[in-house]
Amino acid sequence: MATTVRDPGADTAPASLQLPGLLLGVGLGGFLDGILLHQLLQWHHMLSSTNHDRIGVRYYDPHTVSGLEMNTVWDGVFHTVCWLTVLGGLAVLYGRVTAGRRQVWASRVLWGWILAGWGLFNLVEGLLDHQILGIHHVHGGPYQVWWDIAFLVLGALLVAGGGLLRRGAPPFDPAAPRAGRGAGAA
Repeated sequence: MATTVRDPGADTAPASLQLPGLLLGVGLGGFLDGILLHQLLQWHHMLSSTNHDRIGVRYYDPHTVSGLEMNTVWDGVFHTVCWLTVLGGLAVLYGRVTAGRRQVWASRVLWGWILAGWGLFNLVEGLLDHQILGIHHVHGGPYQVWWDIAFLVLGALLVAGGGLLRRGAPPFDPAAPRAGRGAGAA
């Protein structure tokens, strides 16, 4: 039987899963956006609407080889930021949860924050890139405003769904004894 010695002056509240969950959600939501909308469906790239943007970025027509090359470079920068965000989320989670890692991955609290992070990604990216800067839209063309609105609505639904998932879930405390399967696992 292992014994854990705790510093009596240390904070005994469980480590928050909010920051790592949000970071993981933002990064994974960005990956889903980039892989699905940029690469597989090819609806847009990072600079595919700069011919109508609001900040004067040079237009790189994604239907030309040189324009697609530049858009691909900026898609790569976007994916690098997503990768670093996921890596940061995993590092924070690893640093905060030192025991009971199996239980934390099954925690509604963590998954609620991940959903909220994905929704936060949609809201920030949708408002900043689609509306304020205008550097790209979800799906350009005559109905692009509706695609952009749907992207924002999805973001709001993900934030709300994350909140509902976390509601009533017990906080995860890695120091608390766990009953059931895997309780004695190291």
